[in-house]
Amino acid sequence: MPVDTITEPAGFIVRAAHPGDVDGLTKLINQPGFRHGTLRLPHQTFETVRTWLEAPSIGGLHLVAVEAGTVIAQGSLTRYAGRRSHAASIGMGVHDAHCGKGVGSALLKELVDAADNWLDIRRLELTVFSDNAPAIALYRKFGFATEGEHKAFAFRAGEYVDALAMARLHD
Repeated sequence: MPVDTITEPAGFIVRAAHPGDVDGLTKLINQPGFRHGTLRLPHQTFETVRTWLEAPSIGGLHLVAVEAGTVIAQGSLTRYAGRRSHAASIGMGVHDAHCGKGVGSALLKELVDAADNWLDIRRLELTVFSDNAPAIALYRKFGFATEGEHKAFAFRAGEYVDALAMARLHD
């Protein structure tokens, strides 16, 4: 088993994303539930996803969870530069059919571990739609706290929705 692969009890693995994942990531990102929790537009193309995957930030990380050869979740860490190099943002999403099965927890665990133990990141930040209770609960489980609320943060499915600004500080 490659060193960058973590086997999970539920039968999926979490590993670094690679160019061969573009098709699976494109299918994942176009899932209605996945897209509902992100800022992505409908009908993401293979080329758009490939460009995103091939351009990670310096000191950043792209991870996927894979089950039986299928990408079932994606997570990324984007480190800031300059005077904010101690901070990074994270984003993640789970395939509609795999929510509530521990995939998000496994993915977030790896992102937090990389930030804390390998990248010396003191502050992890994220935004999450205010109506996404399962994601908010997951982030709180990993020590994220709400720092504020963005009113009318994004236009989604014909209406404006609010989002929470959450962060986790590592001493």
